[in-house]
Amino acid sequence: MRCIANTGLVLCLGAFFMVPAVAQDFPKGPVKVIVPFVAGGPTDAMARMVGAKLQEIWGQPVVMEYKPGAGTVLGVDAVAKSPPDGYTVGIVPAALTVNPSLRKSMPYDTVKDISGVTQLVATHLALVTGPKAPFNTVAELVAYAKSNPGKVSFGSPGVGGTAHLAGELLKRTAGFEMEHIPYKGSAQAIADLMGGRIDLMFDALSSALPFVKSGKFKMIATNGARRAPGNEQYPTVAETFPGFEVTSLLGMIIPSAAPRPIVRRIQADTAKALNMPDVKKIIEAAGSEVVGSTPEQFDALIQRELMKWAKVVAAAGIPKE
Repeated sequence: MRCIANTGLVLCLGAFFMVPAVAQDFPKGPVKVIVPFVAGGPTDAMARMVGAKLQEIWGQPVVMEYKPGAGTVLGVDAVAKSPPDGYTVGIVPAALTVNPSLRKSMPYDTVKDISGVTQLVATHLALVTGPKAPFNTVAELVAYAKSNPGKVSFGSPGVGGTAHLAGELLKRTAGFEMEHIPYKGSAQAIADLMGGRIDLMFDALSSALPFVKSGKFKMIATNGARRAPGNEQYPTVAETFPGFEVTSLLGMIIPSAAPRPIVRRIQADTAKALNMPDVKKIIEAAGSEVVGSTPEQFDALIQRELMKWAKVVAAAGIPKE
């Protein structure tokens, strides 16, 4: 019996020490990156840039696979149902944490079937108004809306997107009302904001800045927990209304059963890629910040965002699809 027990102990110890070794040898073949959009958009650009650097680090091909549809649900589902060996990861936007609150049913459980590898970047949003808006700060906006019930409106590219939910969160945090005007994309919303047909909108900082610099928009705040690097002259909404934070996260996910040592290896190498000077320069020029968080930090963020947006969607009365 002692011999059998000792043999079992040796086998267990061997398996224990072998797992980190497997992570050190990872990857031994191509790694697939699932992008839940069609090729050519900003998420694809980030995935390709990081993928190219990982290919250099690993000496193995990093291949993009596009699975658009259902507001990123199809792509995330493909990641969740892929073999949990580390050879398939996904790049996901904030929709990952919003979709469960907007849909009657989901083909995967965001908490149980998916694990975070790392938050790649945090993209700052801008709260912008038309050039003739009668307010120049968030406090003035709220005061104006309270003094003029039913007169303030905000636009967004569509129901349930980050720009829409940011407006609903602002209403909830600051305690005032404004009407949501949904559009089919950003172009018409931007045109109506410049023309004074809507009063404000939330947009990616990088998209808003050219309009601000040309005088077509006024930026009254940014939406992060702290002021946006390179644009510190603009206050955050949270400086007036503490607790308000909306950053358009972009992260890497993996099937939840993937070995943790391999997940940590992917995270470490991805963080290394993100912090390469040429990559960091491109990210910051686009109005984003490099994050490169640990798997545990990203999982915690996903949990917080799931709860936050569930409350916002419920309070706004947005019907599930």
